[in-house]
Amino acid sequence: MRYGGAIACLCLVAVALSGCSESEEQVAAEVRPVLSVVAGPRANEPGTGFTGAVEAKMNIEIGFRLLGRITTRAVDVGDVVKAGQVLMTLDTTSLELAVRQAEADLASAKAKLELADVNARRQATLLKTQATTRERLEEAEQTAEAAEATVRQKEADLTKAREQTSYASIIAETDGVVSAVNAEVGQVVAAGQSVVTIARLEALDAVIDVPDTLKALQALGTDYEIILLSNPDVKAKGRVREVAPEADAATRTRRTKIALDTPDPSFRLGSTIMAKPVEAVESSIWLPESAVGIDKDGAFFVWVIDREKSAATRRAVDVSKAHSGGYDIVSGLQAGERVASAGVNSLSENQIVSLTDETAR
Repeated sequence: MRYGGAIACLCLVAVALSGCSESEEQVAAEVRPVLSVVAGPRANEPGTGFTGAVEAKMNIEIGFRLLGRITTRAVDVGDVVKAGQVLMTLDTTSLELAVRQAEADLASAKAKLELADVNARRQATLLKTQATTRERLEEAEQTAEAAEATVRQKEADLTKAREQTSYASIIAETDGVVSAVNAEVGQVVAAGQSVVTIARLEALDAVIDVPDTLKALQALGTDYEIILLSNPDVKAKGRVREVAPEADAATRTRRTKIALDTPDPSFRLGSTIMAKPVEAVESSIWLPESAVGIDKDGAFFVWVIDREKSAATRRAVDVSKAHSGGYDIVSGLQAGERVASAGVNSLSENQIVSLTDETAR
């Protein structure tokens, strides 16, 4: 019996020790080491900028003034054109027939006018000898006046028909470069339909997309240095002249146009450029991509770490993609708060954490 009791005691002790070990392991498992960063604005680093392209400040879309079938096209995309140069023409067969008809109608109207004038003069002569009545003379004079009005109408019709014929050709109204051709020979186009776009060269813009969070870089008049990427030694100065009223729904950026000040001839239409703000500015709160999680509904969140409790709390945030990587925090987080920067999908609410690498930016 003594031997059996001793064995039972040893078993109880072993079970108790095993339970303590499991409890200690469970407590230890609840503390998770994490990397973290302090939320705060990131200064616009020297050398950073926005990639864009050179575009014309003014683009002129040209179309025919009447319906017709295109017979000739004299330009291609990229061609340099001069003011007065013919760009496209329409089939003029029906227009020329309209001119001939108008000429015939005018000749007929003139013949009727001559006959009416002769009749009016004859009636005036007969009235002197009392061989006709005054009513017939007045009727003949009214007929002559109506014939004269008809002649003026037919002259206007002929002028209009000839003018319509001139609309069969579209002519460049200014010097520039053909940036788009929207119709081909044989195609029937409607009146007013754009068939050629000409970019004027006297004023150029550098067009970039600026994150919506960088309000200071979107302000009108902000100075930029524009660098030609094909030859970084070629640079120009510019100022913001136009900003899109709404941000792009996907990228959360605003199309920004920078007017170039006396650019080098190397800045050609379509050239790729880098636009750098002359003065550095601070952005909104920024976090690396690893610090921001996305739930199954597509909402963004971060784990905010309470320094006193060493606990992680999940918080929803609104973000926009930063142009140089990571996320700009639009709302939901304040500068100075510490958030987990790795393993955001493996933490749980009120998870006890240990800060193994407190990286403050």
